[in-house]
Formats: sequence, C-alpha cells, structure tokens
Amino acid sequence: MTELTYQPRGRYFEEFEIGEKLITAARTITEADIVTFAGLSGDFNQIHTDAEYAAKDTFGQRVAHGLLVQSIATGLAVQSGVIEGTVLAFRELSAKFSLPIFIGDTVHVELEIVEKKALRRLGGGNITMKYNVVNQHGKAVQRGDWIMLVKSKP
Repeated sequence: MTELTYQPRGRYFEEFEIGEKLITAARTITEADIVTFAGLSGDFNQIHTDAEYAAKDTFGQRVAHGLLVQSIATGLAVQSGVIEGTVLAFRELSAKFSLPIFIGDTVHVELEIVEKKALRRLGGGNITMKYNVVNQHGKAVQRGDWIMLVKSKP
C-alpha cells in the first residue's frame, strides 16, 4: 500500500524572482465572516455589526472590518499555493485601507515580488510582496506590502 505524505507546494526563497506577479482566486465577503470576526476580535463596532445603525451612517450599510479583509487576503495568498508549507513567518506589513468593503463584495489579491533578502541564519529569506486587494469592480480596496520569511531549499 502506498503511503501519502504531505508535500509543500510553496516555493522556496531561491525560487522567487523580483517582478513576478500573482493573482489569487476570489472570495465573497459574507455576513457570517463579519459576525465571526467580531466575535474573535472583540470588535463589535456598530458600523460592522448593527444594520440599522450602519444604514444611517457614512456608507449606508455595514462595512467589513479592515483587518478581516486583510486576514482573508493573506489566506487567499496561502491558498494560491505559492507560500503553502514554505512560509516560516509573516514578519511585517504595511496597509492602506482605501475603500469600504461591504457584505456581498468579492475580493481577490494581486501580488508582486518587489524585494528579496537572504537570512541564512533563519533558514531562508525575506520576500517582500506588494499587494492590492481588489473588489469586483476592479478597484483596489486595500494595498501595501507584506514581508514574509520563506524557507530556503533543503
């Protein structure tokens, strides 16, 4: 009988090239996402969780937490397979939240590798990815940089 063992699909530090681009799959933001994130984070701000309050506020409806969308975006990057099983740590991020994200909006992530820095003592190197979280209308709702420590080839 053959025994199946997990094999990481992610790329190793040495396999990334500056200028490479990746577009992830998309995902629709749901009310359940917002409610679950509010429970996990403790952020029950009414603009996220109270439909009546939000209807009378700036955007006219509930808005997804910026950090919820950031979390979904990093998950989409992992699901793409490019860092699955090879990322050692998420080390740093910068983020600009440009536009609101509403229940029913569908987002994907566009990534570009912009810098590499070998860190042999840590077993790999930093990969800097410029990212844009893009909604179904083609508008960037979040953008910034992610720096991840990625394993070197064994």
